[in-house]
Amino acid sequence: MAVLSPSTALLTKTLHPKITTNHRAPIFINKSTAKHESNKIIRICSPQLSNTKASAISGSPGIEAGSGLVSEDTTNILDTVEVLDLNGNAIPISDLWKDRKAVVAFARHFGCVLCRKRADYLAAKKDIMDASGVALILIGPGSVDQAKTFSEQTKFKGEVYADPSHSSYKALQFVSGVSTTFTPKAGLKIIQLYMEGYRQDWKLSFEEDTVAKGGWQQGGIIVAGPGKTSISYIHKDKEAGDDPDIEDIIKACC
Repeated sequence: MAVLSPSTALLTKTLHPKITTNHRAPIFINKSTAKHESNKIIRICSPQLSNTKASAISGSPGIEAGSGLVSEDTTNILDTVEVLDLNGNAIPISDLWKDRKAVVAFARHFGCVLCRKRADYLAAKKDIMDASGVALILIGPGSVDQAKTFSEQTKFKGEVYADPSHSSYKALQFVSGVSTTFTPKAGLKIIQLYMEGYRQDWKLSFEEDTVAKGGWQQGGIIVAGPGKTSISYIHKDKEAGDDPDIEDIIKACC
């Protein structure tokens, strides 16, 4: 049985809550060992990924809807998708941007430390969005209770919605899988976030819905509206923590 070092245990459990270890407390390591520890995650948890090429996990820029990657079929499917607000009311997702422009972030899951950083990174530009009449929205694959907890913990300045069925993720064809979750870049980013004081919410991460369906799921960011079928920018995360340049988002929305 492989014995995980404290830092490897932390990263492994953070990236996928279904994999458990005995190291539950926040653990800090020095930066000189970060790359070594991140690579160990891949060898220990998924040996077949050790030959993954960097090009397969590099960040991706936003893609204009006009390029054909956001098809008419996709917008038609989105028109049938519903999300839940914090009161449990079902809302067609396209209504979120029907009468306004919106930056919509899709989280990996509500307990994810990388998603908490994404929420802050977007909220830091909310004054610019407000000045342009642009709404800031975050959607997570999980329950209303999980969404409420996330909202309370992060004090996120935008709107928060839950997608228990993960229908929006399927409609937008966001990637999911082992090879998109366990990467050296994601591991290094988690170490950095823990050093900055961010924390994973283990209770949310270990809830049945997240473990069963959300642990391998990646998200993305779109700029949509006004108009139900208007999607002017889309970034699909290629790996956990694959944040696009914030200036690209601001350029697209404001």
